[in-house]
Amino acid sequence: MNGLNTSPDINADDPPKIHVDEDDPVAELENTFDASGITIKTDLWVTDNYEISDVLLGRGKFGEVKICTERQTGQEFAAKFVSVRGMQGRKDIRNEIEIMKSLRHPRLLQMYDAYERRDKFCLVLELVSGGELFERVINEDFYLTERACVIFLRQICEGVEFIHSKNILHLDMKPENILCMTRSGNRIKIIDFGLARRFDPRDDMRVLFGTPEFIAPEVVNFEPIGHRTDMWSVGVITYILLSGLSPFLGDNDNQTLANVTCAQWDFDAEEFESISADAKDFISKLLVKRPTKRLSATDCLEHTWLKDAVSVNPWDEAYRDHLKDTCDYALPFLNASEVRKKKSNHRSTSDTASHDRTLSKKRLKKFVSRRKWQKATNAMVALKRMGVRLV
Repeated sequence: MNGLNTSPDINADDPPKIHVDEDDPVAELENTFDASGITIKTDLWVTDNYEISDVLLGRGKFGEVKICTERQTGQEFAAKFVSVRGMQGRKDIRNEIEIMKSLRHPRLLQMYDAYERRDKFCLVLELVSGGELFERVINEDFYLTERACVIFLRQICEGVEFIHSKNILHLDMKPENILCMTRSGNRIKIIDFGLARRFDPRDDMRVLFGTPEFIAPEVVNFEPIGHRTDMWSVGVITYILLSGLSPFLGDNDNQTLANVTCAQWDFDAEEFESISADAKDFISKLLVKRPTKRLSATDCLEHTWLKDAVSVNPWDEAYRDHLKDTCDYALPFLNASEVRKKKSNHRSTSDTASHDRTLSKKRLKKFVSRRKWQKATNAMVALKRMGVRLV
């Protein structure tokens, strides 16, 4: 369940504010709190220490997320309520809590507190207000470029690299589980560790769960999994972010899974005509059927596409002026009104690097709409199974 988006609907009268949070989007940030000493509280409930808002941030298969305020400090968090059934359900949520306690990294959603009672858990989580990454980039005031994709993909790979360094597998990497920290910045957080598992490379671990469009062939075939299982999903996310096309999507889940096991895909669509060779090479080295042949997260961070695209400092004033003057190209921090004004006054024929060319979002918007519909449908089915009466 990813419902940690707290941003209200964007007012059409609001001025565009697409810029970066920090001088360097890949710099490390200090965590605002430490979860190393967290223990699941069973003698208290979350309402003893927090004021729970009526604001519903999201609803998923197993519960809902609301804003809460710590009484002692006044700090706001997201309270994730999870209903559990049976011993296995209780074991699964405890596993999620233990995993989150060990994942202290700026690219990963942080846990602050945890509570348990007979049929429910509550996880108090870092409040993330920027919404889902894909929702963010399809906004009309966001200029999607390869360089913007690189900025996001570097952070995703940094987060996954840290997860893997702790011998943990996420196993549910998908666009809905990547949130933006703020509505106007470029920092992201990987969320939802409900399916994550601790991994011993010496073990023969196999699983049979995940989201059909994003799971790796070895999961579908019930073969041994490992760190590179997550990297297949990163490859799918990259493919979709650049083109708006889902490489293995079929008419139904069974057909999608069959397409995944075949691992056949291409760059034939017109959406890839303007995509750089480095970006295509990056995807090609992730969407490989044999896990041992895929890039690791560390390999990804050393790949030419993720390194060279940020070799020019996009926060250099002269570089920003150059981009505004060429005006056919825009970085994510250039606001829409600036670019439109430049375009009306000047058309450049200079061939700027493809990293800065604005990408079409037509297909990506359709992808996001379809995923939202699927998520809403799945949530309704889950609620019915839980006995909730829908009116």
